[in-house]
Amino acid sequence: MTATPTVRPIGSHRGRRQPGPRSGLPEEAPRWERPALAAVLVVATVLYSWGIGHAALHPFYGAAIRSMADSWRAFFFGGLDASGSISIDKLPGAFWPDAVSVWLFGPHTWAAALPQVVEGVLTVWLLHRIVRAWAGPFAALIAALTLTLTPVTVALNRATIPDTALTLLLVAAAGALQKAVRTERLLPLITCGIWVGLAFQTKMLQAWLVLPVFAVVYQLAAPGTRLNRALRLLLAGAVALAVSCSWILIAWATPAASRPYLDGTSDNNPFALVFGYNGLSRFSSDSTAFGAVAGTAASRTTGNTGWDMLINHTVGPQVAWFLPLAVLAAVLGFVWRAGQPRTDLSRAGFVMWGGWLAVHTLVFSASNGNHAYYTAVIAPALAALAGGGLALFRSEYEANYEPKPEAEREAAGRRHLALPAGIVLTAVWALVLDWPTRFVSWLLPVVVMLALCGVVGLWSRGPRTSPRMIQAALAAGIAATLVVPAGWAVSGLNPLYAGAATSPMAGPVGKSYYEHPRHAPRRRGLGRPNARDTALLDYLTAHRHGEKYLLATQAAYTAEPLLRAESEPILVMGGFTGGTPFPTAQQLGGLVATHQLRYALLTTQRPTTPATTWVKSHCTPIRPTAYGRQTDGSFALYDCGNSPR
Repeated sequence: MTATPTVRPIGSHRGRRQPGPRSGLPEEAPRWERPALAAVLVVATVLYSWGIGHAALHPFYGAAIRSMADSWRAFFFGGLDASGSISIDKLPGAFWPDAVSVWLFGPHTWAAALPQVVEGVLTVWLLHRIVRAWAGPFAALIAALTLTLTPVTVALNRATIPDTALTLLLVAAAGALQKAVRTERLLPLITCGIWVGLAFQTKMLQAWLVLPVFAVVYQLAAPGTRLNRALRLLLAGAVALAVSCSWILIAWATPAASRPYLDGTSDNNPFALVFGYNGLSRFSSDSTAFGAVAGTAASRTTGNTGWDMLINHTVGPQVAWFLPLAVLAAVLGFVWRAGQPRTDLSRAGFVMWGGWLAVHTLVFSASNGNHAYYTAVIAPALAALAGGGLALFRSEYEANYEPKPEAEREAAGRRHLALPAGIVLTAVWALVLDWPTRFVSWLLPVVVMLALCGVVGLWSRGPRTSPRMIQAALAAGIAATLVVPAGWAVSGLNPLYAGAATSPMAGPVGKSYYEHPRHAPRRRGLGRPNARDTALLDYLTAHRHGEKYLLATQAAYTAEPLLRAESEPILVMGGFTGGTPFPTAQQLGGLVATHQLRYALLTTQRPTTPATTWVKSHCTPIRPTAYGRQTDGSFALYDCGNSPR
């Protein structure tokens, strides 16, 4: 075993007895730590759960959650309707907790959103524990508070979208890796692989982005021989691969007739769903890559791509408030620890979180369009680097004013300036991000005042300056960095500034905000159909005579409100985009001939397919007034049965 030196967590107070980093013992808890952490968790809970009864249920995923709660087939395979005829276009793992919650508490909006709130708060708590073990209590508190107040985190944790679960599981994987590096035990490394595999079940290939970073960190900092570290990494990688591919292999081995047709695929292949529709099509102009249905790439293009994606006027205010500080911390944390042994844990932490940030930034910049909420996965890395960086800068700042030989003072150079410089940089950057919209411009004087108090107080430190004054100056400086992002985060509690249910984001940005400049977008939860949908459901139910399916719809767009209102078997033709080749015209005709289906609802908002062409040529349109509408608008209901109309 390689001998490793004992180093204290960065940012810990000098003069206090510290345990060795590989002893497994936590640093002695300061008196303020537990109350402060409790306060942060309370703030997180309030921000994420406020108005949960009117949470932003994603129309597509919300419909699937209700169906999954009522059918084991739909639950396991992610069926969009209760019959499980076609699946959603993602793996179902992220929605299992939501479906269980709806099964337990009933079809309520708050029941579907509750797991997201729990996952968000758990992520904050878990990040605090991980950063504490790496950089001490001060860094952990800053990291937890920064993550809590990240605007995109607040918006996302109030919605039913897979990225919340993805973020939680990847943070858990980072904690397991850190423990594996610190203790030299194999079990935490295997656990890391399991967490990554479970994260794959929530959002597929995106979960693997951390794997090269984790491998580098383990090879760089873990004790043991190079061969031993490599063999352990191979074993953990095999575990991650096995857990990741478990659902895919089960779906692949299940006969097609015994599971839903896999949405987004042209060949009903689970590998095409994962590696094509949700993989290569995001980086290729060919939307049919690896079995993906046509039009997939075009439907995902949002304009959020390129090297400036993280700092554009839409995405920047969601997540990038601490980006300059995080980059500065990662660089200085690595450079300043360059002379330390290979197993230096402080440097390993900066490499892990800095690598997490860098890899995701590269991938998002290269992909063909991203929703702003995709960036929520980098929020823990930004928060950890902000906390660890400020703790490191504080440690160097304190060290500069301790009695020491002149040689050590010269070697330290001007490192003590990093703390006030980091505060100024972050405060100025907050003003830059807010400037295009001036959304919280009324807070700018507060930011300037707090930053000046903090920097002047830190800069003017002298022999007679009391410790309390320094602590007050530091608190003012940190508050200056948090005020503006907190303003954006809190704005998400107002539906007007919470984005669309399909793309949650905070503040006056995004397509949803500009399309609804004077009022909040309408959101429909579970079990709350509008009058139009209620009339249609009543008509279909009254004229149903034993058919398996209540209705066939053209694409999920037409089925979503009905599925959220009632858990009924509905044949969704074409899946999410309307282009998935299911059912075929022959299959549709067979269902009608065997009296399993009578009605079909078509729309002009989705592309024509052989199945919809069959409906128009074999079925009779029904007058809109028969099912409670004055005009059919973009919809048309057809009767494919032989009974009188």
